[in-house]
Amino acid sequence: MYEPIRTPSVHSPADEADFPHRSREEELDIQLAGHLAALLAVTDELGLGPAGDRIAAQVARLRGAPPARHAALTDAAPASLHRRAHALAGRALVVAASRADTTAAILSAQRMDAHTEALASPAAEQLVGAH
Repeated sequence: MYEPIRTPSVHSPADEADFPHRSREEELDIQLAGHLAALLAVTDELGLGPAGDRIAAQVARLRGAPPARHAALTDAAPASLHRRAHALAGRALVVAASRADTTAAILSAQRMDAHTEALASPAAEQLVGAH
């Protein structure tokens, strides 16, 4: 009564060998390394050498290679840079917590605290190289 289907269905799953797959942990590592690398760029622009070195070590651990360090300046106000760094550290904290990376989570929380403190200081607009 019915003719058998002779072609594969468009709804069948694709062959697993078609493209490489990454695990959830690998995806989170990539995302965390990206957030930390962005935080590193802002941290370097603020002139925060020791903090930048700690962030760079975490990026290197996640990527398996040392990150490129930020050399260009954007001429942004220090307060604006601290706000941007605070937001980036917050994003890194969320990803670090979801992948249970205690070291990166602690570092991110410390950076958030440092940037919050820098923004709360009376001379927040004149900040250069604080923390």
